[in-house]
Amino acid sequence: SSKIRNTEIQNADDVAILEDCVDYSLAKTISKIEEKLEKGDLPDCLDDDVIPSAGSEIGAEAQIRFLKAKLRVMQEELDNVVCECRKKEDENEKLKSQLKDTVEENTRLQRAISLQQSQTEKYKVLSQEANKKSEGLQHEVIALEKVLH
Repeated sequence: SSKIRNTEIQNADDVAILEDCVDYSLAKTISKIEEKLEKGDLPDCLDDDVIPSAGSEIGAEAQIRFLKAKLRVMQEELDNVVCECRKKEDENEKLKSQLKDTVEENTRLQRAISLQQSQTEKYKVLSQEANKKSEGLQHEVIALEKVLH
């Protein structure tokens, strides 16, 4: 069991505990359960699926150690899940901010495109008018050349 405890301690050192991030009373619940177990108030549910089939052959103290170890592992898993949730929430907030910025940029670019399209139409009209005037002047030049010859 000391080998198992050392492994658990090493695993616990590798895990970021979210005491400052999360405000829940799982630690209090664990200590209450431990107090009950120390007083001898063992729950009737020790035969549940939590303890392997060999659990009925081991003593109550070993079962308690096993359950405590399992509880610590579950606490670490819960801490990891909570940490992942926080990371995902932060990532979602960043993505929402990026989306907002992208929508604003898109709106700005759409306005610029609209302005450029209206300017293009304006210059097309001016170009067509210049072409008509040029054609008229060319016809006038041709007529004047005929008069001069």
